[in-house]
Formats: sequence, C-alpha cells, structure tokens
Amino acid sequence: MSTDRDTQKNVITKDRAKTDKPRLFKVLFHNDDYTTQEFVVDALTRFFNLDRTAATRVMLLVHRTGSGVAGVYSREVAETKVRQTTEYARSHGHPLLVTMEPE
Repeated sequence: MSTDRDTQKNVITKDRAKTDKPRLFKVLFHNDDYTTQEFVVDALTRFFNLDRTAATRVMLLVHRTGSGVAGVYSREVAETKVRQTTEYARSHGHPLLVTMEPE
C-alpha cells in the first residue's frame, strides 16, 4: 500500500526558465526647421497622453537639443506610436521625424 509520502517522492518537477523583462524602446522626436512647436505639442498630447505642460517641456527639449524622449514603451507600442505620429504629421504637411531606439 502506498502513501502520499511515497508518491510524492516520485514526482518530477521542472525548473521554469526565468523570463527576461521585455526590452523597452524610447520614442524620440527630432528637431527640424519646418514643423511648428504647436504641432509637436499637439502630437505629444494626442499620441503620448502628455498634458500640455509636459508636452511643452518635451517640445522645448527637442527644440534646444535636437531630440527628446516622448515616452518609453514595449517594441510593439513604440512602433505603433512612431507610425501613428509620422502619419499624422505627413497628413498635416509636416516633415516631423519620430524614431525609436532601445532603452
């Protein structure tokens, strides 16, 4: 007659592989001489859910330094935000460059 203790000795367990956290990507806005500051603030509030004050801060950083981080996201979300923002800019006649890079 076997007991619970006997059957527990024969249980095989697998170690679970540790999963790494997904890589995050920064979405960057780049300065140009044609896209208006107001349009950049609009895009930041529209696609990155920044309030007007935070969007203005990012826009000024882009203007002063040449680029600025709009947000940090998973690859899929970052790709979507880059595409949406770029399409929106083109549809309004702006050459705004928005890119992503690993954090």
